[in-house]
Amino acid sequence: MAGNLLANYVQVYVMLPLDVITVDNKFEKADETRAQLQKLVEAGVDGVMLDVWWGLVEGKAPGVYDWSAYKQVFKLVQEAGLKLQAIMSCHQCGGNVGDVVNIPIPQWVRDIGEANPDIFYTNRRGTRNIEYLTIGVDDQPIFQGRTAIQLYADYMKSFRENMAEFLDAGVIVDIEVGLGPAGEMRYPSYPQSQGWVFPGIGEFICYDKYLEADFKAAATAAGHPEWELPDNAGEYNDTPEKTQFFADNGTYQTEKGKFFLTWYSNKLIKHGDKILDEANKVFLGCRAQLAIKVSGIHWWYRVPNHAAELTAGYYNLDDRDGYRTIAHMLTRHYASMNFTCAEMRDNEQSSEAKSAPEELVQQVLSAGWREGLHVACENALGRYDATAYNTILRNARPQGINKNGPPEHKLYGFTYLRVSDELLKEQNYATFKTFVRRMHANLDYNSQIDPVAPMKRSKPEIPIEEILEVAQPRLEPFPFDKNTDLPV
Repeated sequence: MAGNLLANYVQVYVMLPLDVITVDNKFEKADETRAQLQKLVEAGVDGVMLDVWWGLVEGKAPGVYDWSAYKQVFKLVQEAGLKLQAIMSCHQCGGNVGDVVNIPIPQWVRDIGEANPDIFYTNRRGTRNIEYLTIGVDDQPIFQGRTAIQLYADYMKSFRENMAEFLDAGVIVDIEVGLGPAGEMRYPSYPQSQGWVFPGIGEFICYDKYLEADFKAAATAAGHPEWELPDNAGEYNDTPEKTQFFADNGTYQTEKGKFFLTWYSNKLIKHGDKILDEANKVFLGCRAQLAIKVSGIHWWYRVPNHAAELTAGYYNLDDRDGYRTIAHMLTRHYASMNFTCAEMRDNEQSSEAKSAPEELVQQVLSAGWREGLHVACENALGRYDATAYNTILRNARPQGINKNGPPEHKLYGFTYLRVSDELLKEQNYATFKTFVRRMHANLDYNSQIDPVAPMKRSKPEIPIEEILEVAQPRLEPFPFDKNTDLPV
C-alpha cells in the first residue's frame, strides 16, 4: 500500500530569501540561514530554491565570475540534506512584486546600454526597461564581441565548472533558466517601476531598434512591407475596451493583428528554445533537469481578447492555446514547466479584473501534461492560510489520491514562496508542516522520490510551424475536483 501511495507524493521546495547574499556578493547570514534550513528540514520539505544572480557573480567585469558566496550557501544546503533548485537569474531584482532588494544586471552591461539603450526592452513611447536585455539582441555580438545568448551560456558554463561538486553529489537537481523579467519567459509588459498597477492590461514591449527591424523584415517577407508595430494598443493601466487593438472586433482579430501577435509570441518561444539549447549543452550528463518559469497572468482572462496575456507574449485566446505551444517547445529539451498562482481562487479576485486564476492554472497544467512534461507550480503571493494550501493541494493532484498507484495527473513539484520569520511563526509553521505532509500524501519525507536521470542531449529543433499546430483547437482542461481530498 505505502509503495502505491508513494506514487502520489509531490515534492515541496521553499524559496530562500532574496537577500541571502548581499548586494556586494557576500554571504553574511550563515547562522540565520542555517537555522531556517533546519526548520525546513523539520517541516519535511524536499529542498530549497535560490536565485543565482548574474548581476552579482559577473558584476565586476566581463568573464570575471565570483562564486564564493554561493558556494557557502550551497554547502549549508548540502549539510542540511536538502536538494536545490538553482535559478539562472539573468534579470534585475527590484521593481516587481515582492522585490525587497535591488540587484541590477552587471554594471559593464549597463555601461554598454548607456551608449546603446536599444539593448533594453522598450515600449512605444521609448521608455527603456533595464530589468533584462531585449530578445532583439539575442544574436547581436555587441557585448565586447559576445551576443546576449553567449553571455548567458558563458555564465551557465562557469556555474557548471564551479559548482561541479554539488551537481555531482546530486544536491542540485533543477536548473531553472531565467528567460525574462522576474526570471519568467515573458516580455516586461507590466512593470511596477514604470507605474503599472493591477489590473492594467500592460503594453507591447518590442519597440527597440532590433525588434522593430526584425518585425519589418518579417512583414516584408510576408508581402506586407507597409505593416508597422501596433500604435493603438493603449498604455499600461488601460482596460481592453479603451483601446482599438483589444476592443470587440479590434485589431487583434484582423490579419495584420494576428500576424503581429504570432511574430511577438514566436520571438519569445524561439528565445526560450535557443537558451535552453545552450543550457542543455552546458549541463549535459548532469543529474539535473532544466526548467523554465511561465507567469500566471490571470487578469483579463475572462474577456475574449486576453489582453494582459497578449502584451506579455502569451498568444492565448478562447480558441487558441498560447501555453501548449510553449510546452511543445519544451519537449525538445526534456524541460519542465513551472507555473505560478497555484494558490489563488477565482472568488478572491475583484470582478473588475475579469480574473480567473483557477481556470488559467487548469489550462496551463493540462497543456503541459498533454505534452508529457513534468509540470511544477509556485504560489504567486505569500499565504499562510488553509484556503490557499488546500487550493495548491487540489492543483497538485486534480483528482485526488490514487491508492493503487500513480494518479492520472500530478505536479512534479511545488515551490513555496518563500521562507520568512512569518512562515516560521508557531501557528503558520504548524499549518505549513501539515501542508507538506499532505503534499507527500501523508507519508514521511522520502529522499528517493523521482530520482533525476542524467541529462540527455536536446532533440533536433522543432520547426515553428509544427509548434503552432498545437495551438488550435484549444482543448478543454483535464477534470479538476473542486476541493482536495486531503485538506490541511
